[in-house]
Amino acid sequence: MRFLMVHRVDQNATEAWNPSPEFVAKIGAMIQDWTQRGILITAEGVHPSEKGAKVRKARDKGITATDGPFTEAKEVIGGFALINAADLAEAVKLAQDYADLFDEIEVEVRQVVEFDEVAG
Repeated sequence: MRFLMVHRVDQNATEAWNPSPEFVAKIGAMIQDWTQRGILITAEGVHPSEKGAKVRKARDKGITATDGPFTEAKEVIGGFALINAADLAEAVKLAQDYADLFDEIEVEVRQVVEFDEVAG
């Protein structure tokens, strides 16, 4: 099964957007390990919200786009990883290992809907 791990960080925490060389080494080692073990499909960090936009469609109101930063959000998406895991319990364990690399982080784990689940 595939799972999406999305991590949230404090929008105003400068260390969240400028990782130390030690952190980069730790996350690099995990990425290499998970890739070799067939766990990691892909993972990326993202830029702060001021370098992004929010697109919203509301019924009968059309589509709007708003440039960041998004002042109503204290915590924003800092990155994501798409992983392979046998089940949710294993995905949660991997998310805990991932979260352990950070001083403070929230990681949301969601199972990916596979095509055969909706097409069958």
